[in-house]
Amino acid sequence: MSNVTTLLDAKSVPEAKAALVCPYRNETYSYKQLRDEMNRVGLGLLSLGVKKGDRVCIYLDSSPEYLISYFAIWRIGAVAVPTNIVYRGKELLHVINDAGACTVITDLQGAGIIGTIRTETPTISHIICTGGSGNGSVAWDSFPPVPETTRAVNCSTQDLCHIQYTAGTTGRPKGAMLTHGNWMTALDTERDALRLRPPDVYLGIYPMGHVGLSWGLSVIRAGGTYVMMERFDLDRYLGLARQYNVTVLAGMPPVIHSLVHAPPGTEEQVASARVIISGGGQLLPVVWEAFDKRYHIPVANPYGLSETIVIGSGTTTLPEYPHLTKNYQSVGVAVGYTEVRIVDTGDPERELPCGECGEVALRGPAVATGYWNLPEATREVFRPDGWFLTGDIGYLDSDGILCITDRKKDMIIMSGWKVYPTEVENVIIRHPAVADVAVFGVPDERRGEVPVAAIVFRPGTALDEKELEAYCRDHMAGYKIPRKLMVLDSLPRVHGWKLLRRELREQFRNSPG
Repeated sequence: MSNVTTLLDAKSVPEAKAALVCPYRNETYSYKQLRDEMNRVGLGLLSLGVKKGDRVCIYLDSSPEYLISYFAIWRIGAVAVPTNIVYRGKELLHVINDAGACTVITDLQGAGIIGTIRTETPTISHIICTGGSGNGSVAWDSFPPVPETTRAVNCSTQDLCHIQYTAGTTGRPKGAMLTHGNWMTALDTERDALRLRPPDVYLGIYPMGHVGLSWGLSVIRAGGTYVMMERFDLDRYLGLARQYNVTVLAGMPPVIHSLVHAPPGTEEQVASARVIISGGGQLLPVVWEAFDKRYHIPVANPYGLSETIVIGSGTTTLPEYPHLTKNYQSVGVAVGYTEVRIVDTGDPERELPCGECGEVALRGPAVATGYWNLPEATREVFRPDGWFLTGDIGYLDSDGILCITDRKKDMIIMSGWKVYPTEVENVIIRHPAVADVAVFGVPDERRGEVPVAAIVFRPGTALDEKELEAYCRDHMAGYKIPRKLMVLDSLPRVHGWKLLRRELREQFRNSPG
């Protein structure tokens, strides 16, 4: 038996203890209630004909139902395909069709969006709606209670349980294939790295459609309590930290930036915290240092990817070893069963010596088995000997401390959201006023990075930032929209075709204002 959901069957935690708290709905789920709901929805899926290996798409905002959906799908040996409610029709359509999802779990709003693309999703047999039913959907609450003796479907460590879509360099989302064994390793690694124990209370802000959810699950794995936020608001965040005596804070670079600039006295509201996690993008050294000196709360600065379930096979700084920060510039050391090496960007078989920059490669039992339906892309980065080529550039020092210096890929990470320039460019170029476009990331103290669009307009046309935003908002998720607009006569290209994004960043940095 290797089903990851058996963590909820363990009796090492009192069944009445709070496992999940949803303050904005004033709801608390005990360990027993979470297990009961998981079994109820899991058997409900089985009653609809969902079987082991089938893909089930989750299209919800962060909520208790999102977490329960993961567990229910895994419980019966099916495969979770998480998405985010901010996805638009075409974005959602690709994920559903590529995964071949047979069922979608959503709410009333999501059901309406799915309704607009239903004719283009031939694999969908059922829509389960958390807010009721209608238009042929099945109500979440219609599944009856099930016996407490209900057990998980037997799975192996190699059985697929999760396809995490993350856009590729071409803009086409790629589905990282994660197994029960991957998840078991990741939860144990995160638990051990942060020294999580039953008294811990975690305040989570990462969207449940991302693998950052793993931090919350690792707290439950440790027998602690996961307090969830639907979305970040500083005042609410501080209030919850104080109300629940939070010991582990989730914090992306924008959160830590906000805390640095918060009013005097804020320190008292997070005084119970023993560590804050900075995930989802680059934490600028100046922000990290300012936070450290003001709050004296250690920052766990992790490095991992969707393909490694964050630090399941990754690295992090550790609260008890402040020297690992390397003057607020490192992402720590390998944790759990992770191996790290630096390889030549042109020859991944050649390992580079300490101190020399190259591509970061990771190996360990939490590394995904490849990309769904993309054998060529899988072969490019998942090596036969188990090494995964991350696409990031960095170096290891003599103590095994990893520093990330650049990205091989052009991916932009803003507040934990991944923005892929080609995907955004492909939308903007369709505007009738646009002759050429390039999207690139620039450092931002608060968000880590923000996307900027450099645009060449067609003769006699123009487009301001508000018009660009309005156009983009109709065609893509809001976090992908460029925050700044730079108008150029032409884009810098090598021989008229290869775009020089580095030069664009220089132009933007040197431009007035």
